[in-house]
Parts: sequence; C-alpha cells; structure tokens
Amino acid sequence: MNWHELGQTDLVKTANTSIEHGLSSKEAKKRLDLHGYNELNEGKKTSSLALFFSQFNDFMVFVLVAATIISGFLGEYVDAAAIIAIILVNGILGFFQERRAENSLQALKELSTPQTLVLREKKWMKIQARELVPGDIIKFSSGDRIGADIRLFDAKSLEIEESALTGESVPVQKQYDPIQANAESLGDLVNMGFMGTLVTRGSGSGVVIGTGMNTAMGKIAHMLEEAGTQQTPLQGRLEQLGKILIVIALLLTVLVVSVGVLQGQNLFQMFLAGVSLAVAAIPEGLPAIVTVALSLGVQRMIKQKSIVRKLPAVETLGCASIICSDKTGTMTQNKMTVTHVWTCGSLWEVTGTGYEPEGEFTANGRPVQVKQNKALQQILLFGALCNSSAIVSEKGKYRLEGDPTEGALLTAASKAGFYSEKIKEQYKIIEEYPFDSARKMMTVIVEDLQNKRFVITKGAPDVLLKKSTCILANNKNEAMSKTRYEEANTSIADLASRALRTIAIAYKPLTGSEIPSVEQAESGLTFFGIQGMMDPPRPEVKQAIKECREAGIKTVMITGDHVITAKAIAKKLNLLPNKGKVIEGQALNKLSVEELAETVEDTYVFARVTPEHKLKIVKAFQEKGHIVAMTGDGVNDAPAIKQADIGISMGITGTDVAKESSSLILVDDNFATIKSAIKEGRNIYENIRKFVRYLLASNVGEILVMLFAMLLALPLPLVPIQILWVNLVTDGLPAMALGMDQPESDVMNRKPRHTKEGIFARGLGWKVVSRGFLIGAVTLAAFMIIYYRNPDNLQYAQTIAFATLVLAQLIHVFDCRSERSIFHRNPFGNLYLIGAVLSSLLLMLVVIYYKPLQPVFHTMDIAAVDWLLVIGLSAIPTFLLAGSLLTRKN
Repeated sequence: MNWHELGQTDLVKTANTSIEHGLSSKEAKKRLDLHGYNELNEGKKTSSLALFFSQFNDFMVFVLVAATIISGFLGEYVDAAAIIAIILVNGILGFFQERRAENSLQALKELSTPQTLVLREKKWMKIQARELVPGDIIKFSSGDRIGADIRLFDAKSLEIEESALTGESVPVQKQYDPIQANAESLGDLVNMGFMGTLVTRGSGSGVVIGTGMNTAMGKIAHMLEEAGTQQTPLQGRLEQLGKILIVIALLLTVLVVSVGVLQGQNLFQMFLAGVSLAVAAIPEGLPAIVTVALSLGVQRMIKQKSIVRKLPAVETLGCASIICSDKTGTMTQNKMTVTHVWTCGSLWEVTGTGYEPEGEFTANGRPVQVKQNKALQQILLFGALCNSSAIVSEKGKYRLEGDPTEGALLTAASKAGFYSEKIKEQYKIIEEYPFDSARKMMTVIVEDLQNKRFVITKGAPDVLLKKSTCILANNKNEAMSKTRYEEANTSIADLASRALRTIAIAYKPLTGSEIPSVEQAESGLTFFGIQGMMDPPRPEVKQAIKECREAGIKTVMITGDHVITAKAIAKKLNLLPNKGKVIEGQALNKLSVEELAETVEDTYVFARVTPEHKLKIVKAFQEKGHIVAMTGDGVNDAPAIKQADIGISMGITGTDVAKESSSLILVDDNFATIKSAIKEGRNIYENIRKFVRYLLASNVGEILVMLFAMLLALPLPLVPIQILWVNLVTDGLPAMALGMDQPESDVMNRKPRHTKEGIFARGLGWKVVSRGFLIGAVTLAAFMIIYYRNPDNLQYAQTIAFATLVLAQLIHVFDCRSERSIFHRNPFGNLYLIGAVLSSLLLMLVVIYYKPLQPVFHTMDIAAVDWLLVIGLSAIPTFLLAGSLLTRKN
C-alpha cells in the first residue's frame, strides 16, 4: 500500500479510523488481537551452555577427541588426559571471548518509545507504545520518538531525524500532503513517520499504518534474522588442514600395521605404533595456539582503539578486499559545518570542522579579519540570532542541542567571536515564527540595547530571494535589480553544485512597537547572503583510503544521501576515480544480486540506498569472491554489517543495534583505525603461517623418524607420551611466541590474499616438508648411533632421540620468523620467542633429569659427551638449508 499517495479522505477510509474520535477501546482490542503487540520479534537467544559447547564444533577438535578415545582404549591415560586438557583450554578461551551474545533485536526494541499520546474514543491518553494498533491516531512534538510507522495528516514546523534508518544526517522537513515518490526510499517519504525516529522540531499528528514487524524497523529486524554469518577464511583453511591430517594419520596407521604384520610383528604392538604415528601427524596444540594468537591480536587491537567481539574475525580483516562504508558518521563527522559564506560580490571560505569554535575566514586563500567587513559580520551574527538551537560545552567537548543546520550557523558565528551567551546579553528575541515546510523560512523579531527592532529571516535561498526587495552590496542597501538577482541566483547554484546545503539570511528594520504578522515580517526584506554548509569528511579518512588502496583494498561509499552530495564527498576523499560508477537506489531495485555482481567492480558510490539495498550490495561483492568489510553506525547498517565477512561499527556514534551486529567496534569512530586493524589482521595471519610451518615441520620430522624406524625394523625411537609432550608443551610455547611477532615492514604493501589461497601457498608446503625431513633424519641418526652403540639400553637411545628432536625444533623456530633466510633477521627481534625457547629447553631438561618424571616419560640422564652429538645434529636442518638459501640468493 502506497500510503504516501493518499489524500486525507482516502487515508481515513483505508485505515478504517476517525481523525476526530480515534478508535474505540473495543476496536483497538480487536486489532491488537489481530496484529499483535507493536514490538519486534525476539530471536532465539544462545544460552551460556550452548555457547560453551559451540566452541567444540570444530573439525580439528573432533580429531583430537578421536585421538583421546584411542589413547584411552590403549591404556595411555596420561596421553588422553593431556589432549582433553588442551581441548578444554581452547574451548574456555573461545567462550570467554564470545561471551556477549548478540542482542541486535533487543537493541532495536529499545529504540521504540515507551509511551505515546493516542486518541481513543475522543480522548487523548498516554499508552504503552507496544499497545498501538493500525488505525490509531497519535500526536507528538519535539523530543518524542515516533512509536510506530505513521502517515501524517498534520505537521507544524515538523522535522524528524531519520539517520538511523536512512543514513541522512540532516533532519527531514515533514509535510502532510499526498506525494508521488519511490516507496523504497524512506528519505523521500516526507509525509510519513517511522518507528524509532526522533522528532527534532515542531509537532505533528498521524495515522498508524504499521506496527511491530510490519514497520520499516521491523523489516530491518527481519533482515537481521535472515542475514547469515560467514565462515572465516582461517576457519576454512584449518578445517581443510584438519581433514588432510586425519587422512594422513589413518593412512600411516594402516601402513604401519600392514608392514608390521608382513614382518611378523605383534599386531597389538603394531597398532600401538600406528597410533603413535597418528599422534605425531596431528598437531594437538594447534587449535589452542591459534586461539591464543587471535586473543593476543585482540589485546593489541584494543590498544589501537578497536574492540573485537568475534574472535575469528581478527584474521578475516587481513584478507579484506572491499570496505563498504556508510558515509554519514563514518566517513564524515555527522556535524554540519559552514564552509562558505557569500554576500554580494564576495565569497569567503571557513576553516575548522565540527562544533568547536575554532577556524578562520579566508578570501582567495588569504585570511580576512571579520571585524573589518560589515557584511560578513552581520550575516554571521544574524545566523546565530535567528536560531533556536544551542551548542553546549562539557569538559572541553562541544555537542549540539537542536537542529544540525542551526548548529552549523552557531559555530560559524562563534568562530567570528559572536558567542551565544554574549549575543543574548545584547539582543532580545521579541517574537519567533518557527520554520515550516510550506513557508520554508524561520523568522525572529529582535530588539537591541538601543531598543531598535528588526526582522531576521533565514530559509531556502530561492524563496528568500523572491521575498527581498533590496540586497546588501558594498556594505550598503541596494534595490534588488535584475543583475543583482541573477548574481545571487548564480551564487546559489554555484554553492549547490559543490554539494553544499544552502541557507539564506535576510533582514528588515522595523519602526514603532507594533509586532508585524508573519506575512508582514517576511516581505520587503533585504537579502544579506548565503551560508553554505556540509557534513565534512573526517580529516584522517582521505589518507586511510589511500593506504587501503595501496594495500589492494577498494573502498566503497554506501549512503542514503543524495547523489550530488555523495559524489562530492567521494571526490574530496579521492575515493571516486574518473571512470568510477555511481549507482542510485532506484537502479538497484531493478537488479538481482547476480546482475549487480556484474557491475560492482567498477562502482565506488551507492546513493539513496535502503537497508535492503545495502544487504544486496554486500552479497553482490561476496558473489564476486570478495572478503567484505562493512562499516556503519546506524540501525540501517545492521543487516549489512551482520551479512558481511567482517562487520565494523562505530563505538561513539554507533547505535546498539549496529554494535551488536558487528564483529569489530571502532572505539574512536575513526575510519583510519580500520587500516590499523587490517594491518594487525594481516600480521596475525602471517604469524599463524609461521607457527603452522613450525608445528607441521616438527610433526613431519616426528612422522618420518617413526616411519623409517619401523620400515628398518628398528624399535620405536620415541614413545607416544614423548611425542605428545613435544607437540603440546615443548612446541607450544615457541609457537605462541611466533604469534606475537611484529609485522614486517611491507605487510601493507601486499595485495589481499585470495580467499581460495591455501595455508601452504607461497612455498610453505615445501618448507614444511624439507625442514621436517631433515629434522626426522637427524633425530633418527642420533637414535641409531646410540642404539647400535648399546642395543640393550633402548630407553637411553630414545632419550637421545627425544633431546635431538626437541633441540632441532627449537633452533628451527628462528628460521620460521620470515620467508627470508635466518641470517637476514635479528634473532633478538622477538624477546618473547627467546623466553619461550629458553623455557622449552628448561622443560626438556626437567623431563630428562628430574627423577620422578623419568618413569612417566621413559627418559634417562644424558651424559655430557653425548650432548655434543645432540647439539651438532640438531643444528643441521636449520643452518644447512638457510646457508644454501643465502648462497642461492647471493
């Protein structure tokens, strides 16, 4: 139903109501039973218990559980207990990081006004907004929130702030006449009001035409329920890795058992050996180390003013290829600011942004003294006098109480030294005729200290120009000639072409004490000039977009604002290239997600969009294989934020809905913080690659030493508990320390990783196999040397193999810090790693020399002379390959 097209008679008839009487109590009850309460559906909430158990819904965890069951079945209870401990640590870490459940729908509900003034049986009464029904007659005034979707039938100077729904920062001037407009573009429906929006000026009445989920807010709530959550690239790669490892483990088990049986070995012993190999193939500590690495990244990001709500999202940032950003409040400050002032013959530019009284006036790039220019003085002073808003200072910060346009006028005046407090002492407002959409003007009658009275009017420039018979030129009043009229008109068009919102100021002196009517006051005016304003870009955004572009990340602006404004801001930010496309919301209505996906690559600005459009845009980029980051601060951004691979909301200006739908919150509302977060995300992934390389090379070494020993009909060089100790404890600390490595200098000069890039890409697989092969070879060599020296002392040979394996891995960890040679990195560049390696060495010595632990780990004291063998063999894998790499590079 296109309610905005109906006249009052058709409106009342269609809604089956009465403007004079309202609904009867009986009819209201009937409609309440039919439509339900005026509230949003609550999604099913995740219990703490369910959230905790969800942490274990991971393929790698399933693999570990299988290993636990097998170890327990074979009587290896220490092994089983160790694996269970790792699983629990991983689950607890994830649980506490994601403890805050998503409360998007609850936050939406809180935007609804608790009480509303409604007409029932000819009486105005206050009721709970949840009890409103279609057909109710409600009224409201400045400061109220609209309780349901309504069609206006009365509006007096009514302005409603709808940025949470539409993204537009300027309150919408409302009227009640029928209009022809696109029903999908909420910002164009000037005779409608929407649930949860705020009345900033005037008053009005309307018929309720939608409640609960049948409102614009309800549509967003419905989209939030439907918006999917994306599996992160890291989750996908680790799941893929887990599947590969379990297949390898199963094949090795079958191979070993088969070879052993063919050799005439005991079946149970061979099965135990196979399980040992399976344990060696699976890096049991990997899930916990990944979780810890992500958590450490979260802590670093907090210091950089960003809060992570969903742990895996940290890594997702690192491969973001598209940033879809809301304009208002994200790229811009959401603070209207006067940037240009025109009076006949002169154009001034105004510096400074926001509501701080800091800035200067320039002409042709040179500073000017306001006190030396009467026309500039008066237009600024009159803009502050014809004003019903206020700028309030609290602890050095300035905030607006009232209309953003008026806030811009007040701030411009304060930059010239005209402060509200001083103005009120010198001028008295005798009468005020508020702004309304019919007149498009606001007028005040002012009296100064000399008891002189005069009219000040501000409003739409084209309207004021027609009402003016004179114009201020060269600091004198001149009759409004055709030439002057055209000059003013040209200036209005010029400022509008710069995407500036323009407000004209006019004046008229009064004689006598009689207060003129509004018609008398707003005629025969002297046109003073125009103030042009805009919601300025955040100063840091331009550089952030540039750095993102250098990192291979495209930034796209998505806004509910007009095309001209959006293009102007995009050009100021160097976001829109010369051949870049701009698409309006009406065009989006005609395109499916698949059709839109064919054009998004060349599109940089989407204007006049609805929440549905934002969701469609995000899906279209995802259809093209992009990892999408969506930023925003309003209710209208929430569904797209939730659908995106990484949803980012603003911490200060962001609504609760946007925050609860997001994965990342920018504490300082700074778009540039996204760049820092992406850098951290990339570094985290590179660090994960480092410790995956380290852990898997270690595992390959363990597999090969066990496999070759079996093929050579040798005893097992390592027992399962030793392998578990190496995987979980000895390897764990250095791996975690690798996760704390600082980013390399060129990390933001690389293009984003492709979503299909495997974790072994860029030569990582070769490094794992080659290093692992050498680690296994030297470990087996150490075992064989000692075993053949004294075949009766198997436990001592196993201890030597254990020490060689651990030491070889601890030396190898320094090679894992970079893709380049170990000789090109400062070994002391990561002090955490130094500490971790020393700790692991100490733990190894404790296991070898501490008598109570020797029976548990099947170890013995190592003679001093045999340490020379252990150290010499352990250094070979790292320095042999690193030396050959350096020689090849030279």
